Amino acid sequence: METLNDINKQSDEDLVKAIVKTNDTLLFEVLYDRYASLVYNKCYGFAKDADEAKDLTQDVFLKLFVKLASFKGKSKFSTWLYAFTYNHCVNYVTRNTAKKFEKQSVDYKDIENLSEEEDDNSFVDMRVDQLKVALELISPEEKMILLLKYQDFLTIKEIESVLGIGESAVKMRIKRAKDKLVTVYNENFN
Repeated sequence: METLNDINKQSDEDLVKAIVKTNDTLLFEVLYDRYASLVYNKCYGFAKDADEAKDLTQDVFLKLFVKLASFKGKSKFSTWLYAFTYNHCVNYVTRNTAKKFEKQSVDYKDIENLSEEEDDNSFVDMRVDQLKVALELISPEEKMILLLKYQDFLTIKEIESVLGIGESAVKMRIKRAKDKLVTVYNENFN
């Protein structure tokens, strides 16, 4: 029989496999303890207050327990969990504001020569406090992809994997979200 110490030494991916296999809630608590504060912080970025963020965090973990078997190990568990959390928060915000955003179509001509690091320095001159305000003024989907790339430092490949879209679509969504953020920032703070 495994001790708690043995369980705590398991990788996230091994822990997830064991939880899926056994539906053991004690094992899930270990996973919860590892990620509760990270998930809370991500939820807080979408919530209006601490209580709402706590509720969102609980919702994420309840949903996670049910959906854990859908983790296929194509990315690190933490990467998948970030996207899972952001998707939940985006759906929550979208539902609560009764806004439905059209899926943005990708014009492949625009991205043939798009480099991953192109115009990242457009963010450099932005003040952090004003940038946080500007992030609240763009759509939840735009905010999510920017946070995945620039807060969680996911690669294009990792974002492709967790969102289930192609490389060119990821690059275009990041570019559009950055352009929108820069526009909103300039309209409000310059």
